[in-house]
This record gives sequence, structure tokens and C-alpha cells, in this order.
Amino acid sequence: MTTFATRTRPSSPGVTLALVLLGFLVLPMLMSGTTVALPRIGLDLNTSGTALQWVVTGYFLTASSCMLVAGSLADSFGRRRVFRTGNAIYIAGTIATAAATDIVLLNAARTLSGVGAAGVLASGGAILATTFHGPARTRAFAAMGTGAGVGLAIGPSLSGWLVGEFGWRTTFVFFAAVGVLILAGTAFVTESRAAERSRLDWPGAATFIGGLALVMFGIAQGPQAGWGSPRVLALFAVGAALLVSFALVERRSAHPVLDLTLIRNKGFMGWNLAGLAIAVGFGGLLGFLPTYLQGVNEISTKEAGLIMLMLTAPVLLAPPVGGWLVNRGVPARGLVTLALFLLAGGNAWLTTIHPGVRAVELLGPLLTIGIGMGVTIGIMDGRAMNLVEPDRVGMAAGFLNTVRGGANTLVLAVFGSALIGLLHTRLGSAGLANRVAAGDLAGPDRALLAAEFTGAWQVALWCVAGSGAVLAIAVNRLLARPRPRSPGPSGSAAPAIG
Repeated sequence: MTTFATRTRPSSPGVTLALVLLGFLVLPMLMSGTTVALPRIGLDLNTSGTALQWVVTGYFLTASSCMLVAGSLADSFGRRRVFRTGNAIYIAGTIATAAATDIVLLNAARTLSGVGAAGVLASGGAILATTFHGPARTRAFAAMGTGAGVGLAIGPSLSGWLVGEFGWRTTFVFFAAVGVLILAGTAFVTESRAAERSRLDWPGAATFIGGLALVMFGIAQGPQAGWGSPRVLALFAVGAALLVSFALVERRSAHPVLDLTLIRNKGFMGWNLAGLAIAVGFGGLLGFLPTYLQGVNEISTKEAGLIMLMLTAPVLLAPPVGGWLVNRGVPARGLVTLALFLLAGGNAWLTTIHPGVRAVELLGPLLTIGIGMGVTIGIMDGRAMNLVEPDRVGMAAGFLNTVRGGANTLVLAVFGSALIGLLHTRLGSAGLANRVAAGDLAGPDRALLAAEFTGAWQVALWCVAGSGAVLAIAVNRLLARPRPRSPGPSGSAAPAIG
């Protein structure tokens, strides 16, 4: 089957790229930046604890859980239509967030925004895949990776400035206004969909969204409630059961939400595994390194933010470089393998961290990690989409974003839990371990606590480096071209499998 496209007015590839990039910049920015607004929201709405944390968790879980379904809907009903609909839902949810008068309404609005974000992110990648081809597609996806990385990296800083200057409600209004701008520009985007409009697989959609949401919620609850708590185990059990049901449903569905042959495509899964490797090598540092630097070195938030630019700045430059190298004939398999080993090696190099470490000592390892991540995101989406039939690019984009979202949630939870667990073993007190992990080292034993905190970080970094190296090897193997079989008795080569 081929992709069917309709044109309501002349298409502008430049406008299309700009709109998708704006979406991939702003939505991840709002994902990571809302954490800065939580204290103000808590004071204004007189709330705290789990209810307040759900302002972030609800948006992230809903967006990640709905991306695959949104991508499949885009293939069937139109990629531009789902992009526009998702953006409209995101705008409505963000405006409702700004106007909320209690935490229940605010969390409901944030959850609605997450549904809209799923539509924008899943269909945005599919729109690029149908708009650009050849080297232009590689450049477009490299730019998309840059936008998403920059959005996640500068989200806390920009949101912190907006919240400080104008208040949290005005901050959400600002993000809604950007959504309105994106919505207006979609009039210049060409519509495209699969040649055959399939019926929505409701059982598949329900079991996937429910199963993934419960598993991810269990991961998010694990560090606080304890990985062995009945609540967390129940979430994992029910979520896993739903995901098993989803696999069974998809095998029998004539129009599945996820065509399981996509998972059997080794090359496509290799690029998905590269996305997981990015989360492993980058996510824990982005989430927890500023806390270590502020707690152990007693530096300000601003100073910690400047140091983190060593990690995030390469995301601005490396993705286009990665796309340029691939377009110039550098093998994508070798390039991504090298980039993932840079991620692993940078984490191993960072184990030299110590109390009183100077910024110049962190420059080498943080730049190495940032370059490895930037090169990978610059080529990952485009190469993955090249392995997918045009009719399934929405499904593929949804799956890629689902893997990334789930991996980031998993890494943040596991990395934080590992740090606390290592500190508990070293300090012998769960309460003290939690306090130190949060950057509070005040007291007469400050030097001892700093040393133990550093030791825990070094163990965690070695684990990340080892995992990253294993993942780099696995990605390299999955991306290898299948060898043709030896000629059969008739002299003709048997077909290769893969």
C-alpha cells in the first residue's frame, strides 16, 4: 500500500518543518519545566505530596501511554488531522490548567494536555517522514532531535524565569499561546494518510494504554513507596497482564494498533534500542547531577545550571553534524555505535567526580556524553523511518516516542532509587539516605556525607557505563545487515531472513 495525500492548499516544507520543530521544542519543554512551578502551585492551591506531584506525573504518563495509539490514528485518519486535533486538545488542557482553582481540576487539565501532546509528538514525526525524502529527511529528523533535546534541557530554566517574573498561571498561558500559533500554521501542511482507512482497534488501544500507564505509574511510585510494596507490585501485575492481553489481541486483530511485524524488524528495533541507550546514559545525569553539585560543592542553582550547559549544549550542534555525516556516506551503524560508546565512556570518565570538583574537570566527561547523545538523536528517527512502509510511519513514530518516554521514566526512577539504596547501605539510615540524596548534607558530619554521596554516585556511574556499553554492542548487532544464505542445490541463493 502507498500513502494517500490530499492538498487543501500549496504545501510549504519549510513551514511544515518549522511547525513540527516548534511542537517538539515546546511540549518537551513544558514536560520538564513544570517541576519548577510546583512550589508556587502548591502554595497557591494549598496542596502538597502526591497530589501536587501528579501535576508532572499525570502529563508525562498520559502522553507516553497514548503516543502509539495516536500514531496509528494518524495513519488511518490523517497525520495533519491528528496533529491539529492533538494540538487543540493540548491548548484546551493548558488553558484549563492556568484557570484551575483546585488541585483536582488542575490535574485533570494536565492529563488532558498529555493526551494532546501525544497526538502532536506522534503525528509530527509521521508528517516529517511523508514530507521529506532522502538526505532532506535525515536533515529534518536531525533538526527534530535538536528541538526535543533543547526543549527538555532548557525547560526548567525558561519556566523558572517565567514563573518568577509572571507567575505560574501566566506561564501556562504562554505555552498555550505557542500552541495557537502552531494550530494556525497547520493550514499550510499537506494532509496524508494510509491508502486504506482501517477501523480503530478499540480492545488493542484500551489494553495498551491501560497496561503501559499502570506499569509506568508503578515505576514512578517505586522510589517513594518501595519497589516491594503491595501497591507497586499490584500496579506491575495488573499492567503486565494488560500488556500480555494487548499482544494477544494484536495477533488476532485485522487492523492492529501495533503491527507486531514492526517489532520483528531488527533494524527498526535497533534504532529503538538506541533511544533506550540515550535514556540510560543521559537521563540520570540530567535529573540528579545538579542536586549532587549543589549539595556537595555548595554552589548556587545558577552555577549548577551553567555547569549543566556542558552536558546540554552539544545537543544544539551534534544532531545536525550526525545527519550531515550520514548524508556524506558515513555508515549510520558505525556512527551510532561510536556515539553510544561515547555516552558510556563519558559516564565512566565522570567517575572521577569528587567533593570540590571544579567545573573544568567536568568539561571533558560532560561534553563527551552530550556529543554522544546529540549524534544519536540526530540520526535515530530518520534511519528508523527509512525502514518502515509509508502506510505505517505514524505507528512507527508513536512507537519510537513511546519507547523514549517509557525509558526516561524508568531511568529516572531506577537511578534515583539506586542512589538512595546505595546511600542507605553506606549510612545505615533510610531517612539520612533520603536527605543526602536530596542534596541536604548540613551538619557536623558534612565531609563524611559528601564522601559517601560521591561513592554512591561513582558506583551508579559505573553501572550506567557498563549498561551503556552493552547496549551499544546490542544496537550494533541489530543494525547489521543479514547475511545472504548459501546457494541451494539449484544454484540460486535462498532468500535472506531479517
